Amino acid sequence: MLTPQQLFSAINDQIGQVLPGVAKHAQEDFHNHLKIVVASVLSKLDLVTREEFDTQVEVLRKTREKVERLEKVVAELEAQSGSKA
Repeated sequence: MLTPQQLFSAINDQIGQVLPGVAKHAQEDFHNHLKIVVASVLSKLDLVTREEFDTQVEVLRKTREKVERLEKVVAELEAQSGSKA
């Protein structure tokens, strides 16, 4: 997935190829407007940073480890209670 900066750059490059040098001012205006529109769309999306994502992955990993340990303890307790009954 492209970053917003890469997306802006790619769009700007394509516009530069289509519009002649005379229309440079219109190209800049269009680019600025497009940048605002794309930023608005991106701000409405429910996105997280890579750092936030990595943090949540680590929290999930630790939680899974705890659940696995608790499952083992429960299994041992059930085995002990089954042998006494």
